[in-house]
Amino acid sequence: MKRFFLSFCVAALPLCSQAAAPLDDALTCSESAHTFVSGLIDQQLIESQPMRVESNSINAFWPQRGVHLRAYGFTVFAIVGYEENDPLFHTGSGTPIAPSAYGAVVLGSLAKVQAAVAAAGNTTAIVHHAGPLLTAIFCQQG
Repeated sequence: MKRFFLSFCVAALPLCSQAAAPLDDALTCSESAHTFVSGLIDQQLIESQPMRVESNSINAFWPQRGVHLRAYGFTVFAIVGYEENDPLFHTGSGTPIAPSAYGAVVLGSLAKVQAAVAAAGNTTAIVHHAGPLLTAIFCQQG
């Protein structure tokens, strides 16, 4: 997963946003990857096709052009997810990370993102370093 996010560090995020959508409630790990990702697609907040599929089957989706997603006060760089036997997601070449997993990769240091998630009282999300100035807020089920 690290290698994927490092390769996209130089990509530019839209500076002008037409919509802002906080994802904090969805990142409390109380829903499936399908519900999380399909809801964002239905609202036209993320692209409907993944920009990349990791070997562990994590699918990464760009926010739609002009959409500014936020999670715990941080700008969302990408949405990630996978659900077993779900046609919404593509399967990678290796072993899937979990039967259902989803999250958001945000622009921010690991320490600052961990502090914000903890301050919000979220004890279920996994906060994980994903690359220079990129941190994943991740939910894994099963």
